[in-house]
Amino acid sequence: MAYKAPVRDFTFILNEVLEIDRYTNQPGFQDVSSDLVSQILEEGAKFADEVIAPINNPGDKEGCHWAEGGVVTGPKGWKEAYKAMSEAGWMALAADPAYGGQGMPSVVASAFGQMTAGASAAFSMYPGLTAGAYAGIHANASEELKQKYLPKMATGEWSGTMNLTEPQCGTDLGMVRTKAVPNGDGSYSITGQKIWISAGEHDFADNIIHTVLARVEGAVPGIKGLSLFVVPKFLVNEDGLLGERNSLECAGLEHKMGIHGNATAVMQYDGAKGWLIGEEGRGMNNMFVVMNEARLGTGLQGLAIGTAAYQAAVEFAKDRLQGRSLTGPKNPDGPADSIMVHPDVRRMLLESKAFVEGGQAFILWTALHADLEKSEDAAVAQKAKDYMGLLTPVLKAYLTDKGFHVASLGMQVHGGSGYTEHFTASQYLRDARITMIYEGTNGIQALDLVGRKLPANGGRAIMTWFGEIDAFVAENSGNEAIKPFVDGLADAKAKLQDGTMWLMQNGMANPDNAGAASTDYLNVFGLTALAYMWAQMAKVAQAQVEAGSTDPYYATKLQTGRYFVERILPDAEAHLKKMKTGADVLMAMPAEAF
Repeated sequence: MAYKAPVRDFTFILNEVLEIDRYTNQPGFQDVSSDLVSQILEEGAKFADEVIAPINNPGDKEGCHWAEGGVVTGPKGWKEAYKAMSEAGWMALAADPAYGGQGMPSVVASAFGQMTAGASAAFSMYPGLTAGAYAGIHANASEELKQKYLPKMATGEWSGTMNLTEPQCGTDLGMVRTKAVPNGDGSYSITGQKIWISAGEHDFADNIIHTVLARVEGAVPGIKGLSLFVVPKFLVNEDGLLGERNSLECAGLEHKMGIHGNATAVMQYDGAKGWLIGEEGRGMNNMFVVMNEARLGTGLQGLAIGTAAYQAAVEFAKDRLQGRSLTGPKNPDGPADSIMVHPDVRRMLLESKAFVEGGQAFILWTALHADLEKSEDAAVAQKAKDYMGLLTPVLKAYLTDKGFHVASLGMQVHGGSGYTEHFTASQYLRDARITMIYEGTNGIQALDLVGRKLPANGGRAIMTWFGEIDAFVAENSGNEAIKPFVDGLADAKAKLQDGTMWLMQNGMANPDNAGAASTDYLNVFGLTALAYMWAQMAKVAQAQVEAGSTDPYYATKLQTGRYFVERILPDAEAHLKKMKTGADVLMAMPAEAF
């Protein structure tokens, strides 16, 4: 069951829904056209389908190998695929031209990222983590450090990581013990242990550039005392060539439920040389650039795994003959009908398709706003920045939840076959599960949304979001052909606004109310976001149908969207009712009664 990158879906969203040709006046878009985007996606799809997808399942079965001395090798063929990706320029797609990148917009790179993550989630993490580390250095480091590390990170010749978690702390990073001691020459001596470091050690790249959170000796306790450092596997000489090995190594690899092809490392730093990124005591602020990049990438990854799982389920369902249609045989010359005739199988496949295609649009719509943060128009840039802050926790949590849900539905469609390792359904389910946990668990994302993102700047971001939806509804309320989509969006937005007001009135009085409501609130938000995406896609598809297009793609898009509106969007009502019950039912029971 071979993964196929959904090129048509991406070109539809980028070229027809987002109308990427409209943005040639924005930084980074001057040389970008819909034709160029289509060409990039076609070539990217070939690479994902032909180079990455074939190594996914074998890599899952083989996993990574650790040897004494901290030597780690990847599955067979992975080093070669990584090198091919680097040499073809795919890793440099959105990197800054000042450091050897191609300077393409993030929205284009995001489409390619969905392809690579769908082809192999574990493989895509190597360039993905590098992009995150690159972003952190690019945003906050001195020009000297940028010139030293970014050109080779941009191309993938050197890879990157983010090192936060330690055995005693995950989410509560104020408990970090890794220490940094100034050496007197501008460098620091880094000592400590970091765990669960994705792509922490491997044989794919000539050097691995770690971004490490540590506490400078004598700094205040807690979050405010943390600083961020760049700590290379190999020191880099003044001439740019690799020097001696730094005092760090991989002490072991985790044995995981999924993403077996990615080396999840325990990293030991024993007086390793590191250099400060930004200022001392600003580590968390600087790391947030890396973390936000990773959170968006994780949402993308979870949805992309769901896309691959959906494709496998459809292929299986079309071929699997079991039972007869309730309305009479549809394959009378065969021993049974395909399971595609059964309404409940259709339910699972349509639910998957609706989440996948709505999620693809949500990812690309959000990535476009990441590009618009660079706009020279202050109002456009401010709105984009507000949206990125508000929507990052929603995108990460909601799409990973739904990506896993789709992978589970895909296994269910496979029946008993899906529970065996002979089919890919099992790997997709195992791989998807971690996306709901790492880069901040989905519960933490929900708390971040209600506790930090909603009240930021007096609620400016959410009010702007509501205003944009209201404007879309007003503009399209007279379009009878897409009335179910517009009405569904208006209703979902009203419920989200209702939930927001409830939080404002009840969360301040009792913070447990906000905590208890947070996950359901995030779900209402996610449903509203997808309703907005589906309304936009329906508008474009309907216009094509009315213009006389005979391409079945548009009719299929409208049918899928109708399923979302009629069978998924009503869940917003249940989530709203649950969140309004408050914290009492959750907090009343004493701990010993559990």
